[in-house]
Amino acid sequence: MTQSSETSGEVALIVGGGPGISSSCARLFAESGMRVAVAARNPDKPVLATLEKAHGVRRYACDASDPAAVAKLFADVAKDLGTPRLVVHNIDGRVPGIFRKNILEADAAMALETVRNSAFSAFLTGQQAARHMLGNEPDANGVRGTIVFTNASASLKGYPSSGAFAMACHAKSGLAQSMARELMPQGIHVANVPIDAAIGWTQEDGSRAHRLAGTAVEDNMADPDHIAKTYLQLHRQHRSTWAFEVVLRPWVEKW
Repeated sequence: MTQSSETSGEVALIVGGGPGISSSCARLFAESGMRVAVAARNPDKPVLATLEKAHGVRRYACDASDPAAVAKLFADVAKDLGTPRLVVHNIDGRVPGIFRKNILEADAAMALETVRNSAFSAFLTGQQAARHMLGNEPDANGVRGTIVFTNASASLKGYPSSGAFAMACHAKSGLAQSMARELMPQGIHVANVPIDAAIGWTQEDGSRAHRLAGTAVEDNMADPDHIAKTYLQLHRQHRSTWAFEVVLRPWVEKW
């Protein structure tokens, strides 16, 4: 396992565990020498079990939209592994019934649940991360920690028939910007990363199929392994040149 002196021994927590960005981050962070925790509503997903077996990633059950559950998650990770210096919030938040519903069709309860799952869970995660990180001793770069929010192109523009998701993504961007302006002077790097693409990870059969994208490495999908590298680079940035908003999109994406 390759380790970096910049990250070896640090604790990373990924909130929202699945087969795409979260798994790629967990693998890369572990290979960089970090102690890694992944939280999900269902921590028994096969992909998370594999991460535990292959990379020593610790799994935690957590409903990230529940304040008490998020507080317990951070307390448990701090007790088991140590206080995180890198936290990634990676929750889309859309409920299936709200997808592609115009403003007249959208169910109000589903819209509220989408905001709760996405933006409110980001608030809870960011709040707990800040509380714990402020107690960290600054490293050689004067940094106490890094908080990265995965976002979507809906945070930059509200698409038709996507009002609930646009609302949630814009809210997450506003939260991230406020936190960055508040916490960066205190040594906590906050970054908002809109992904303007479908996420395409390699399937068991070797394909990269996605319902709205191509199927090959030169298609218009974002590779989660390279997204993870961007997140790690954000964590390693010198504080004199911290990036706040980094938009990631494939070379062929139309925007």
